[in-house]
Amino acid sequence: MRTAELRPEDVVLEVGPGLGSLTLGLLPAAASVTAVEIDPRLAARLPRTVAERAPGLADRLRVVEADALRVRELPGPPPTALVANLPYNVAVPVLLNLLELLPTLRRALVLVQAEVAERLAAPPGSPAYGVPSVKAAWYGEVRRAGAVGRRVFWPEPNVDSGLVALDRRPPPPGDRAATFAVVDAAFATRRKGLRAALAGWAGSPAAAEARLRAAGIDPATRGERLSVTDFARLAATAADPAGGGSA
Repeated sequence: MRTAELRPEDVVLEVGPGLGSLTLGLLPAAASVTAVEIDPRLAARLPRTVAERAPGLADRLRVVEADALRVRELPGPPPTALVANLPYNVAVPVLLNLLELLPTLRRALVLVQAEVAERLAAPPGSPAYGVPSVKAAWYGEVRRAGAVGRRVFWPEPNVDSGLVALDRRPPPPGDRAATFAVVDAAFATRRKGLRAALAGWAGSPAAAEARLRAAGIDPATRGERLSVTDFARLAATAADPAGGGSA
């Protein structure tokens, strides 16, 4: 709980609470917990578990039976913190969906597969830097917050795990969807320079070069060298490729 840096007034969003071990730890540390659980049996059981184990805190819990990838609204006050052991196979899309859906989230602390944690927190120019790194950086400052061994889980998984913390900050100037489209194109063929990698996005290699130069980016550079702010500036040139990309 110390790593999550929760405040007594926080409304915590938990995804995939399962049997409720993390939920029971969150309830004393926050004003309330909204738990999103896709499994109807686990969703039905969680309130009973809390009532049995922590009856004095049962009124702080709200359980939503839903897929966190498809949820569009949540009951109760807006969540201010996301603390969750995310399902490893969909961790990145779940995290990005919730950050976009819930601008009130000021902080996130999520447990994911170690390799995914490395990618989410990777800085520009590092080997692990890619689409998850850039898209997470749109929403805030991301860092590794610790490693978790396999033996703390039951059943024991076949992969190592890692904690990732995100502190919300204003996004760079520009349009999120347009920026993410450029990011996807840039890393689809990450071994190519951006002039070639963005040819489809821009319409031709020549058009890609013009937009890159308008944004002040060397056309020969690769996507892994660009920050999220660079990508946002580049995306803005699609609306005005001759306008210098000063989004």
